[in-house]
Amino acid sequence: MDTNVTNAEVFGALKDNWAWMLALGVFMVVLGTIGLVMTALFNEIVVMYFGFLLLFGSGLQLLQGFRAEAWRGRIWHVLIALVYLVGGMLVVTNPVIAGLTLALLMAWVFIAIGALRLVMAWQLRGNRGWLWTLLSGLLSVALGIMIIYEWPQSGLWVVGLFVAIEMLFAGWSQIMIAFAAKNFSPNDTVPSKA
Repeated sequence: MDTNVTNAEVFGALKDNWAWMLALGVFMVVLGTIGLVMTALFNEIVVMYFGFLLLFGSGLQLLQGFRAEAWRGRIWHVLIALVYLVGGMLVVTNPVIAGLTLALLMAWVFIAIGALRLVMAWQLRGNRGWLWTLLSGLLSVALGIMIIYEWPQSGLWVVGLFVAIEMLFAGWSQIMIAFAAKNFSPNDTVPSKA
């Protein structure tokens, strides 16, 4: 039984589209760097952005709800829009409380993202760039645990800081995978450790 897989099986169509992943990685590194420089402001921006997204979504749903007169689900659509509206107003008018809540939510999101990256690193092991994915996954899990451990104080600054760090590591991970995909030879094989 052949336990080797070709690089083409590992990277698939990424060989032809590596530049898009590289561009996304560079963009994420730039945003992460800006976030590190302005941590407290970045924290408030992330929280307020979330609040304005809820308000915008509420407006669109209300508009659609009032335009769809004969629709049976109209009342539920409008009620959902009102929940969005209330949530968005709470976030925008109470960014500190929203930041505390969002910090706890982000902790669990980071843990989930980290776990998924660890699985991805396991699948990419043996290829260039896989260690960056592994490191990114471990860091995401560690950041999630740190947020939970320091909560509620962490909610005042952690969302901006950790989103910035997460973006930096995710960006570098994507840059390394993009270069690995660009440079692989389709017929080269790597040991399969499955």
